[in-house]
Amino acid sequence: MSRSEMMNDYSMHTATCGELRAADDGREVVLTGWAWHNRDHGGLIFIDLRDRTGYTQIVVDPDCVSADEFAVAEHIGREYVLKISGTVRLRDKDAVNPDMATGEIEVLASGLEVLNESVTPPFSIEDGIETDETTRMKWRYLDLRRPEMYSNIELRHRVMQSMRRALDERGFIEVETPILANSTPEGARDYIVPSRPNPGKFYALPQSPQQFKQMLMAGGIERYFQIARCFRDEDLRADRQPEFTQVDIEMSFVTEDDVIDMMEGVFKEVFNAVGLDLEIPLQRMPYAEAMARYGNDRPDVRFGMELHDITDIVRDSGFKVFSSVAQSGGIVKAINAKGAGDWSRGDVEKLAAIAEANGAKGMAWIAFTTSGEEKSPIIKFFTDEEFAALKEAMDVEPGDLVLFAADKPEVANAVLSALRLHMADALDVPREGHSLLWIVDFPMFKYDEDEKKYAAEHHPFTHPTLEDIDNMESDPLSVGSYAYDIVMDGYEMGGGSIRIHNADEQRRVLRVLGLTDEEIDDKFGHLLNALSLGTPPHGGIALGLDRLVMLLAGKDSIRDVIAFPKTSSAADPMTGAPSAVTARQLKEVDLRLL
Repeated sequence: MSRSEMMNDYSMHTATCGELRAADDGREVVLTGWAWHNRDHGGLIFIDLRDRTGYTQIVVDPDCVSADEFAVAEHIGREYVLKISGTVRLRDKDAVNPDMATGEIEVLASGLEVLNESVTPPFSIEDGIETDETTRMKWRYLDLRRPEMYSNIELRHRVMQSMRRALDERGFIEVETPILANSTPEGARDYIVPSRPNPGKFYALPQSPQQFKQMLMAGGIERYFQIARCFRDEDLRADRQPEFTQVDIEMSFVTEDDVIDMMEGVFKEVFNAVGLDLEIPLQRMPYAEAMARYGNDRPDVRFGMELHDITDIVRDSGFKVFSSVAQSGGIVKAINAKGAGDWSRGDVEKLAAIAEANGAKGMAWIAFTTSGEEKSPIIKFFTDEEFAALKEAMDVEPGDLVLFAADKPEVANAVLSALRLHMADALDVPREGHSLLWIVDFPMFKYDEDEKKYAAEHHPFTHPTLEDIDNMESDPLSVGSYAYDIVMDGYEMGGGSIRIHNADEQRRVLRVLGLTDEEIDDKFGHLLNALSLGTPPHGGIALGLDRLVMLLAGKDSIRDVIAFPKTSSAADPMTGAPSAVTARQLKEVDLRLL
């Protein structure tokens, strides 16, 4: 039985609204769906009946239905739920709608039944509406009726099913891990849940199944995956939600290359399942190269405008902002925004707000107009030789705008990375198709200036590179790791690593992060116990399912590919969550509000 036949294997309808074609001429059908549009054309009533597969034009002729049914048809409103019996017939040639999949036919109704009425909807159930997002989320079940929203949810389904098939074919088994767990430091705040049987103690909702999947490797599962719900109490944005879904994968007896090679095969199958091709093997770019060329570790490589280090050119220049940074161990970098050279000075100087938001104290620039004029308050500080070298390094042509950042490497990179993305949007730089690549060779540690201590670049269970492991205590920032991210269209779509499988090495890493032995035993004793009992070498990856589907759907927010998302303030306008609880509920878990 075909998919279409299975969809119609119900007593209430014999066809869907999107499937009928000219070949069905004369077929007796029963359709069910919503009244999308209806029109009274002088004695004939036309209804566009919609379900999730599309819509079909229904013709209600008073000579073909009862008087009562025709009277009902005259008063049908938008989103009424209908059951229509009738005969498929070809439309007149001048009435064919080429923009409609079922545009060659219509159904002449012989019976009409209203299954449910509807009040006037708060917004139109069609694509391209301008209704604000909060309103759409308050009436989410109506929003989901819109074809583009249904398409997003169906795309998500196809991605999930293709992931499951691909992993099952590779010997993975799906295992569920706990939602109520212990609190561990993983980079974001935990959502905590009070335990009624254990007054004063709390569960934490998992930020990821990281420790549990390592326990599964200790348990000999060897190849595990899970489409896992995860929770992080962090500031939200277009690609973040308080609860999100990741495809969680772990494997035993593998190297970094094994994980990457296996995942590329999975990605190819997923892309094929949604009608796209993916060329493998994918590019592998070292972390240091990504930072140098793009200023971040999730580069969108579909366009250029790369960062250039011009520190040596300006080291001895008369522009003290540049020379002082260059001579004190900082860097001076620049990007060339081709096509912006004729922007007004006011428009260019507005870009300083972006630079300052990313840590800069200001922003220098030079405009090379299409008329050949060179504009900037800093040109006078360069010698002819320095200016010529700068133009050569930046591949300057008439019509270019060069933007600079001078600071510590992390600040200069962050500033120009943000400006690069902003200018690509402002100049409508083409970014066609999808581009996937691996970022590899991550450092093991970074220094947290706010906390004044070392932190893990990925997470504390990542294995340091063997050649650097003896430097962990003496020079943590020199230590590399077996970590890797998969980047898609400028987003981190997933990240993974080879894990530490030795208890002593894990304890050393946690000590470098500032934990005492007592804290290590309290928070990670269960993991260290497992690692001391013959845990095999293992590694894996976690993919952000919401982000992947968002990118495949061509959307700007993961809220468009999640059935029931939260707002940027982590609220649900439809249900009213989060909401207050009663004094009795608080008492039961031994809590009171201050």
